[in-house]
Amino acid sequence: MNKEKSIVICNVLPESIAEEAGIQKGDILLSINEEEIYDIFDYRYLINDEEITLEVQKSDGEIWEIDIEKDIYEDLGLEFEDELIDEAKSCTNKCIFCFIDQMPKGMRDTLYFKDDDSRLSFLTGNYVTLTNMNEHDIERIIKYRMSPINISVHTTNPDLRVFMLKNKFAGSIMSKIRRLTLSGITVNCQVVLCRGINDGKELEKSLNDISELYPGVNSVSVVPVGITKHREGLCKLEAFDESSSAKVIKQVEKLHDKFLKKYGSRLVYLADEFYIMAGRDIPAYEHYEDFPQIENGVGLIAQLLHEFEDHIDKVSEISVKSRKVSIVTGFSAYNYINKLGKILEDKFDIEVYVYKIKNDFFGENVTVAGLLTGRDIVAQLRGKDLGEEVLICECMLKANTDLLLDDYSVGMLGEELGVKIGIVENSGIDFIESVLGIK
Repeated sequence: MNKEKSIVICNVLPESIAEEAGIQKGDILLSINEEEIYDIFDYRYLINDEEITLEVQKSDGEIWEIDIEKDIYEDLGLEFEDELIDEAKSCTNKCIFCFIDQMPKGMRDTLYFKDDDSRLSFLTGNYVTLTNMNEHDIERIIKYRMSPINISVHTTNPDLRVFMLKNKFAGSIMSKIRRLTLSGITVNCQVVLCRGINDGKELEKSLNDISELYPGVNSVSVVPVGITKHREGLCKLEAFDESSSAKVIKQVEKLHDKFLKKYGSRLVYLADEFYIMAGRDIPAYEHYEDFPQIENGVGLIAQLLHEFEDHIDKVSEISVKSRKVSIVTGFSAYNYINKLGKILEDKFDIEVYVYKIKNDFFGENVTVAGLLTGRDIVAQLRGKDLGEEVLICECMLKANTDLLLDDYSVGMLGEELGVKIGIVENSGIDFIESVLGIK
């Protein structure tokens, strides 16, 4: 095999085809039907047949050739050390707005890795720029039906995109998206909006260009550039404020009217932060249609409010014991979280304190809850009346762990504050049940 990295089997599911065939944890998968396996998509594609042959290396070095008959698409029951099997592709850009370049030193290594891998876009919803993809990579997306793919466009102006991404290969983005959509791949796009750079007329042109590929392009999110206090030596960027955010909203609302009439969809969705910075109410739940950009955080507040309103009447008759609870959030969502807390206080015999945490770690321009650190939470809550439990949103934690961005664990947080810490999912239902203590 040309692959330098072995495909180690880390788990064999009980009562699976693989277990019945004698495959064990620690075995190495060499090939399927005499074909090399480069990543998880090769594996999934090759195991779909009803008759397959696996070549497996056992722990003693013996090579087994295993013939398997199964139902089409039936899984073998194998799990691997690496989700992709292959290593993730790293980013080859030097974007002027890159958040990772704005992080301080001394954080965990994984936070500094810049992935730009279409396979992760399909598997986990990550956004990719396509600048490190050749014709073979595009063909694999089409062959394996990796749909939908989330693509960071930022601008459809070739020269401007080359400047923003600092990559000479960045200008061909529209031809690549067109190729994917014409081949039946659904695409969701993202524009990180930088004030005075890709906004205004450039934004209007980009959104109109992208809209022409509807319905292949299913949605576009527009999010404000995130600016931390750690930008020494980087391109000068200006944060959005009330006035500039209002201009963006007005501009996109005009396009909504156009796109609704032409396509029956708004197509473009603004990040919640624009409405908050402009002092505008978050749009109604129906505005976001089927919430195509929810994984990008667009529409989260509307979804939270809708689920809260839908569930609150269902728990109104439940007997809830008296309790005092605190909620931690960022500046962006504070007014909404505080409002929901007051509603629960009025309906039940509870006290709810909502604390907005200033992001001293990244700087005051960073206001979302998902980028709060343990040290800021501890520093600003120590000595406060926190009640019997402090609730934090799961968006503050690294996926499938109890670690915040600065490696504070939930246990450390509770120990330093002297109170129980509760984790709240991103849902109105879980918010209500967590606050009431009936989860």
